[in-house]
Amino acid sequence: MPGIIGKKLGMSQLIQDDGRVIPVTFVQCQPNTVVQLKTEAKDGYPAIVLGFDAYKNPTKNQKFKVLKEFRVDNPESYQVGQTVDISILADVASVNVTGVSKGKGYQGVVKRHGFTKGPETHGSHHHREPGSIGMCAKPARVLKGKRMPGHMGVDQVTLKGRSIEKMFADQELIAIKGPLPGANTGYLVIKY
Repeated sequence: MPGIIGKKLGMSQLIQDDGRVIPVTFVQCQPNTVVQLKTEAKDGYPAIVLGFDAYKNPTKNQKFKVLKEFRVDNPESYQVGQTVDISILADVASVNVTGVSKGKGYQGVVKRHGFTKGPETHGSHHHREPGSIGMCAKPARVLKGKRMPGHMGVDQVTLKGRSIEKMFADQELIAIKGPLPGANTGYLVIKY
């Protein structure tokens, strides 16, 4: 199994025996259920679909809040209805974590792109504006791709090589080093 789906609970810290403090994010990985098997003959590629966070009153077509597809070499070795838990991460040192970043709304160029601010004193009215954006006679337009104010956040973010600091198998929790994308209670895909 190449990965598992989890829910971000929030950040905390682990204190080591030598006094070091390690910031961690706790992720709850309840057992995932194999929902569908995809084969080379039928679908064109081998994969399995995992379901996470089941609805309390499921409908005929929707039983899970999150469905994610994982490419595997031999989907025949899995069965629909089989569960996958965090024991698959027992011998894994580092993982890649994918999630959706927090939404920041409509932001200016200073926050969105890291532009420097203008002078703050002596009557300057140019504090957080982007400045000149176009060109003169040639090409006499604003080029495509110019960094401008706009919508920020709600992007898919993947952090690679994050180490698993501790696992709590009885509580279905794993502690991954550092911050992870998204808000608390957001869904994360953990691959290795």
